[in-house]
Amino acid sequence: DEASNGRAYLGIARGGWLDYLELEPRHGVTALREAFACVRHLLQQAKEPLPGKVFSLAGGDSLRWPILRPDVPFLLGSWGAQTIRACINAIDELKIGGSANPDVIPVYRELLDTAAQAAGRQRLSVAIAMGAVTVVDHDGAAARALARREVALYLPVVAALDATVEIEPDRLQRLRTAAANYDFDAAAALVSDALLRRFAFAGTPDQVAEQAHALFAAGAQRVEFGTPHGIRAAEGLRLLGAVVLPALQQAGLVEPLVEPLT
Repeated sequence: DEASNGRAYLGIARGGWLDYLELEPRHGVTALREAFACVRHLLQQAKEPLPGKVFSLAGGDSLRWPILRPDVPFLLGSWGAQTIRACINAIDELKIGGSANPDVIPVYRELLDTAAQAAGRQRLSVAIAMGAVTVVDHDGAAARALARREVALYLPVVAALDATVEIEPDRLQRLRTAAANYDFDAAAALVSDALLRRFAFAGTPDQVAEQAHALFAAGAQRVEFGTPHGIRAAEGLRLLGAVVLPALQQAGLVEPLVEPLT
């Protein structure tokens, strides 16, 4: 937060693919809620004990350096209604990770607003962020080809979580099998254009900007472009900064930069 001059936020999620680490989290919802509470307790330099089932603080000590902001914005990464309701009083933002699907935003807008009101908060008090694999290049077909391989890793996980997307059970099972066997060519062949558009940002700069525009129009407050960014990472980042971002700025969807990216 200090390095970015107060522009940082903290995002916490349960995580996926933990079986590769032989981890099976217990009390996942409680752990998330208590993790937010512990971090806020430390940032506010509170010294009293903070009891918890998963995470707790004995009290009497705190972070040993100056705190720039005692209330860094908190982001929850989750698709789960139970988790969202449990953490609603702790968060400023919800990230729907691994998705570029505008249709899912109204579903979570309603879920967030209902949970917020039940907790005594106002509607729209929790923002929605969207984020997914991004591959942008002037060669749109090549960008989409790489994005198919990249998205194949998480598509078997997130596709089952998005109730607005219909995917044939057989295709989903074949995706899971191919991904589990690290056969990304076979997995990529199962990702149709329609599926790719919902779960990744891919194509030319104009096409990626159009995808982001659709998310903002559907109610997202922020869009995160994930790795690998381009066929060549540096070129993908350059195109995002020099072409995609100015297009969104011109449309009034994001704030102008102090200095233009080149």
